[in-house]
Amino acid sequence: MAYRFCENEQFDFEVRALLGAAWQKGSDPGEVLATAGALSDADGPRWFDAWTALARRVRADGERAAAAGRKVSARDAWLRAAGYFGAGLVAADALADEAVLLEVFREHRECFDRFAAAWEPAAERVTMPYEGTGLPGYLFRPAAGGTAAGGTAAGGTAAGGAAGSPTMIVNNGSDGPVGAAWTMLGAPAVARGWNALLFDGPGQQTMLFEHGMPFRPDWEHVITPVVDFLLARGDVDPQRLVLAGISQAGYWVPRALAFEHRIAAGVADPGVVDVAASWWRNFPPELRALFDAGEQEAFDAALREGLAQDAGFAAYWRWRAKPYRIDSPYDLLTEVGRYDLTAVLDRITVPLLVTSPEGEHFWPGQSRALYEALPGEKAFVEFTAAEGADLHCEPLGRALFEQRVFDWLDGRLADRPAG
Repeated sequence: MAYRFCENEQFDFEVRALLGAAWQKGSDPGEVLATAGALSDADGPRWFDAWTALARRVRADGERAAAAGRKVSARDAWLRAAGYFGAGLVAADALADEAVLLEVFREHRECFDRFAAAWEPAAERVTMPYEGTGLPGYLFRPAAGGTAAGGTAAGGTAAGGAAGSPTMIVNNGSDGPVGAAWTMLGAPAVARGWNALLFDGPGQQTMLFEHGMPFRPDWEHVITPVVDFLLARGDVDPQRLVLAGISQAGYWVPRALAFEHRIAAGVADPGVVDVAASWWRNFPPELRALFDAGEQEAFDAALREGLAQDAGFAAYWRWRAKPYRIDSPYDLLTEVGRYDLTAVLDRITVPLLVTSPEGEHFWPGQSRALYEALPGEKAFVEFTAAEGADLHCEPLGRALFEQRVFDWLDGRLADRPAG
């Protein structure tokens, strides 16, 4: 796209994502543009201050609406506030006081909690047993009376999440706030008469900020307990479970599907075979040579010198590295190298839709590579700049994304007998 909101690449993407979230009431375009207009050349602290200030203003609007008994206005304000706090958190690692990150994360999550409680029907706060602890989540159901206009329930019933409803497990990416998972996948699922389960896995949101639990590459050990939890309920159709993921979940979803075959269909937006490729794309060749030669001490020293000279890059590095909880850059990149689907691609037989947005900058070409390697039923869906739906996770093409992806899912689920 020809226009650009911010010089900083990540900040520019966040503005686009916020504008796209307006399609599902996750933002107001005027609020976003008025705030972003003063941030074209912002550093991390300026970015953080602007979005958290907007979030607190909108949250206060929600609280006043709630006090006056205006539930819809309050609910909508809390969702927007959660999104704006989430945007601010992108730059929290640029601040001198790391404790601020946890404080603002809790403000973000409190706003989303209030939104979820004000949903009709109220979302159910759930905890899924996981390796001696629990993964927190939200189970959203559609409003009683059927699907939204133009939606389909793909079999089963939609009223109030009755028995037989299809259910989408929403797998968030590496750093996205839960509000983004809602607007990008949860809300369109519920609008079509489905249940939607949003959850925090290891390294994500609550499990990272509150419990210090890092990512893991073998994501089947996360999704299988989630599926077990859902199938133990009476309001989920066991034949109509969908697993859909955004950003780095384009790796986690197919990884889980290689082992968890109780899922009826999956979505990887975009497709990711080798997570580490996104880390290496801007590294100078001499650093890569040090890494490949096993020169850990020299590699760490060179990278840390670069981080010390560039505050913006250092903040970005801390933000991306935080979910792995590994200090040594060499050890970190060694760990990220384990996030590779190559050895399990032949095991992915669950029907899988792979998106391929034009201009994908984290994992260019990997959607096609994943699609071509899949041995089972599959679909390859491209999104282009001419359609206004390009770039990583199609931030400004949400209506088109929903149409193409959910229509394909409806087709996969319609042929399955009700459970």
